[in-house]
Order: sequence, then C-alpha cells, then structure tokens
Amino acid sequence: MFGWNKNTPPRRMMETTGAYDGGLNIMTTGLTSGTRVATSMGWRQVNAIAVGDLVLTFDHGMQKVTEVSRSMAWVDAPWTAERMWPVHIPAGALGNYAEMTVLADQGLMIESEAALDQHGDPYAVVPALSLVGVRGITRRAPSDQIEVITLTFEAEQVIYAEGNLLAHCPASCVSLDTMLNRDQNAYEVLSVKDATFLAECLMMEDNTAAHAQAA
Repeated sequence: MFGWNKNTPPRRMMETTGAYDGGLNIMTTGLTSGTRVATSMGWRQVNAIAVGDLVLTFDHGMQKVTEVSRSMAWVDAPWTAERMWPVHIPAGALGNYAEMTVLADQGLMIESEAALDQHGDPYAVVPALSLVGVRGITRRAPSDQIEVITLTFEAEQVIYAEGNLLAHCPASCVSLDTMLNRDQNAYEVLSVKDATFLAECLMMEDNTAAHAQAA
C-alpha cells in the first residue's frame, strides 16, 4: 500500500557521540504543507495529521503523534535572503515519488557505504542543505510563503514521506530517561561538514554504479 520494501527489516542507527538533543525546534525542522506521510490510514498530507494519529516510523513501526506544531516559512518570499532558501528535491532523488521542498536544516536519512565505513551503520541523518548537488538536489528561492508542520512523538523518530524519503522528527524536549537510554532511541544529525563529506561520497558511489551499468 505504501510502496516500501516490506521484505527489508528496519535497522537502527548506531549510538554516536554528539547526538542532536532536539532542544530547539523553531523553524528548522518540519515538512511543508501538502507533503504526504505514511500513516495507519495510508498516505495523508502532513497538514491533516492530528495528535493521536499513528504514523509509520523507520525503526519502531506505527507511533502516536503527541504534538503538532505549525509555523509559516519564507514569509518574505520571493525576496527571501539566499541563506534562508529551502532545498528542492527532485522526484526519485531520495526515494521520493514526488518532488519536494524542505527546510535547509531538516534532517534526512540517507544510506551510504561511506556511512557504513565510518560509523558501522549504512544509515545516517544529514541536514538537507548538505545534499545540494546530489542527484539534482538544489536550493531555490521560495516563490511564496508556506506552512511548515512539525510532528512530535514520545521519542524522536524517522518517518516516511512521499514514498521512501526518510525524514527525521526530533523530540521536543529531552527527558532524563532519554538521556539514560540514548542508545535505544537517539539519532545523530551529522554536522554540515561531516554530512557534506558523506554527500560527496554518495555522489562518487552513484558515479561508480552508473559506470558499472554502462560497461
């Protein structure tokens, strides 16, 4: 029904140092209005999600939404400063069936051999900004302001958007239990520097695969 590979079991990221603590969630994460996410009722636009709805997560199956936050992004569009421009993701670039516009700091999970070599896990969460140049991903000036919806769960999660794109949803706060059990439910959002390195490796992996197919 959703379009993901049901035969591939979800895998947790390894515990890492410097994990994003989710303490600040002001216009840095969230999905733009109209983006579809996988829920217990099928694909639904994120702006239609309410507290109590069940959303499919990468590691923990269906999880209940505990909070929904809304804010307006790019209110000064189309004269938004370049450093505030969103990231445009073409259809198919990250498993997404439709093109998407995301915040530059939105965490996206990618799969890379370089991540496996560096961290012992093929999956890594990187800021969308770091993926500019990968598979046609660019930054574009917003044409209009748009509502951004941030979904919060009991613990931070990674959710499915527009097919198989994986979007990070940080916790709104960090409890003592979360800190004591960091290895169970924490994701590391890599710094732009580290994430950019992985993005460059991903481009090399893509080029290698393309040359192998052409041979």
